[in-house]
Amino acid sequence: MVEKETLERYWRETKKNMLIILFIWAIVSYGAALIASSLNSIVIFGFPMGYYMGSQGAITVFVLLNLYNSIYQNKLDIKYGLAEEE
Repeated sequence: MVEKETLERYWRETKKNMLIILFIWAIVSYGAALIASSLNSIVIFGFPMGYYMGSQGAITVFVLLNLYNSIYQNKLDIKYGLAEEE
């Protein structure tokens, strides 16, 4: 059985990580849409940067954030002795 203090520290670190990831997601998702018109002067592979950020960039960042969260959470589980055994 894991101690209550350990679980509270674990949850505190998990919440902090989650809030950072949500902040980055919001900036990329909504921030790119807000500045898309100024990004359109930059062209990548024939597409305006505003279009690229909306169609490819935000999705790529979302996938990378999920990958990072999975790796971080696994390390956190091991650190606090909460990892699932196979």
